[in-house]
Amino acid sequence: MSSDPGPLLARKTWRTLEPLHGMIYFVPEAAEGYERLGITGRAGYFASRAAPMGAVAAETVVATFFNFNPDLVRAAIPGAWDITTPEALVNARLAAVDGAFRRVLGSEVLESRSMARAAELARRLAETAGTQAEGRPLGAAHAGLAWPDAPHLVLWHAQSILREFRGDGHVALLLTHGLSGIDALVTHAAAGDMPSGALRSTRGWSDEQWDASVGTLRERGWLDAGDDLVFTDWGAAQRQEIEEQTDVLAYAPYASLGEDGCAELRALTRPWSTIFAELLFR
Repeated sequence: MSSDPGPLLARKTWRTLEPLHGMIYFVPEAAEGYERLGITGRAGYFASRAAPMGAVAAETVVATFFNFNPDLVRAAIPGAWDITTPEALVNARLAAVDGAFRRVLGSEVLESRSMARAAELARRLAETAGTQAEGRPLGAAHAGLAWPDAPHLVLWHAQSILREFRGDGHVALLLTHGLSGIDALVTHAAAGDMPSGALRSTRGWSDEQWDASVGTLRERGWLDAGDDLVFTDWGAAQRQEIEEQTDVLAYAPYASLGEDGCAELRALTRPWSTIFAELLFR
């Protein structure tokens, strides 16, 4: 990866805080909250994450979420909007965050000066991202929501904005490198980030669709021939370029806080992120 300290600052800070956001896709409080609204199964993920954009069409979710099989999205959207409202889902999601943070971290942490300071720093980052949301639909939608009051909810909301801001930039780079949603997943698997089986099943792609993408990427020079998913030298360089440029596009909010501010934020949140990561992602 690039040795430029600016983009690396964006990556380090995002990685440290990401479990504090990502836990919402796994904690039982989320599924239970969506079920109370009548939204069950995978529909809870699509509807709750899309809800900040309003009652959008399935194709909008396909476009912004990028790497999911469109049929999987269409099974949830727009049907979810016939059952409940985006506003109700936004509120249910935030209530699930509150419940999960209270269960996992406890009230002493949530009411601590450290949490208040972390929320203050994270909000500064996210508000900067919100002023630079051109071309970033998910980041802009999340930035347009009202800020919650409790510090731990401010921290989670801030990281949600930063996560979607980063993701929007990443999608733009995947497109400029000629990758479709499933192609991006194949390169993700080739990089060793996640097993291909898990990526296929969670994003709803069939073995036939996956194999077709692998074949296309081999023809285009991204992957070596053979049974295993292995990058060519050129493919590996393309993958590295995408990752490095994602950091570049994500850097501006972190630059506004500076090296010292980001280091303080990482130090404050690392113990809480570690707890969530060990609980949910082991």
